[in-house]
Amino acid sequence: MIEDEKFHGSFDFIFVDADKDNYLNYHKRLIDLVKIGGVIGYDNTLWNGSLVAPPDAPLRKYVRYYRDFVLELNKALAVDSRVEICQLPVGDGITLCRRVS
Repeated sequence: MIEDEKFHGSFDFIFVDADKDNYLNYHKRLIDLVKIGGVIGYDNTLWNGSLVAPPDAPLRKYVRYYRDFVLELNKALAVDSRVEICQLPVGDGITLCRRVS
């Protein structure tokens, strides 16, 4: 579907709640599938509050492991000129990306 251009720009909404270490890879692929004005939603983008915790904070092993991947996604979305973002502090965080170009 990603490689078939007939699907590019054909989705209004895509929601991602998957393996955090691949979130950025998903974004790179999904951005072509969502139409301009469409939205991609990413779940768990506050990642247990660990993104603002000091480096030596006591965190569960899996939280510490995925923390950098979620942080990398957040930083990449913040500078991606193809989207406008809104991060909602609901649950463990949801980031909505509206494609603008």
